[in-house]
Amino acid sequence: MQRRNAIGNSVRNTGSDESALPPYTDLLWPTLQAVIEIGGSGVIEEIDAAVIARVGLSEEAQAVLHGDGPGTEIEYRIAWSRTYLKGMGLLSNTRRGVWSVTDSGRAVRESEIKPMQVAYTAEKRRRRLVRNSSQGAQVVPLAAAPEDPELWREPVLGAVADLPAEGFERLVTAVLRSAGFTTLTVPAPGGRVDADTQVEGTGILRVSLLSFSVFFRFVRGQEHAGADVVREFRAAMVGRGEKGLLVSTGSFTDDARAEAHRHGAPPIDLVDGEGLCDLLKEHGLGVRTTVRTVEDVALVPAFFAELSGR
Repeated sequence: MQRRNAIGNSVRNTGSDESALPPYTDLLWPTLQAVIEIGGSGVIEEIDAAVIARVGLSEEAQAVLHGDGPGTEIEYRIAWSRTYLKGMGLLSNTRRGVWSVTDSGRAVRESEIKPMQVAYTAEKRRRRLVRNSSQGAQVVPLAAAPEDPELWREPVLGAVADLPAEGFERLVTAVLRSAGFTTLTVPAPGGRVDADTQVEGTGILRVSLLSFSVFFRFVRGQEHAGADVVREFRAAMVGRGEKGLLVSTGSFTDDARAEAHRHGAPPIDLVDGEGLCDLLKEHGLGVRTTVRTVEDVALVPAFFAELSGR
């Protein structure tokens, strides 16, 4: 795969080009400082340009694609850094596509970044292990892994958060159609005061010989959805569908999950941010999966013992 940069040179996505790029962990501090430098907040393009200027990347390094493109590898890594900084409480993106430095971000020192990143990663791994354990899933420890293989969800959720209202609606439509919905009715974004944060509508889901009318709502920007969110959704669902589907880019509290399946009330299916990422991965929507072959090499002592005559 080739990309032609601004001065007309063709740049291949090779290992040597990519090796010139800093890992996302080394971009945490430059990204934070770049946001501060441009006035404390900025859109993605401004932040990317400021980070690239701070780290002094060559045009060849800037042109390296992430996979087969169309985005570049440095854009991908900066996006990952922004998402990490948000998780660490140093950046926020309360408005669509606009990232701002927090009070903690202004006060933090460079020497504190790495410990905060390690603590944040460990906490995410701990929460996932607890959740998998509670769901009866088999958990395979990854203590020896250099980084958590599940971290791919972070930049994906960041990309979803940065979509304009129309793009978010198109994503919702693509997810539902890929999942088996045959009919969708979604109010136009221009007529919704909350178009930036949620998309709702009705659709028909066909499962084998059966079909169901479903009232759905996709919400973004809310970190932890509680039981009140589920109750409000259930009230809005009355007369609009046989089943309910509530999707959040954040997470649901235990109270919310209990409310969704409260005895005597219409059950509601909940899908959190990680579940949404899994759907995108399953259907190949903005997520590409590359299967790699890994060799497990082990010593066979018996062979050498035989050679030694033992």
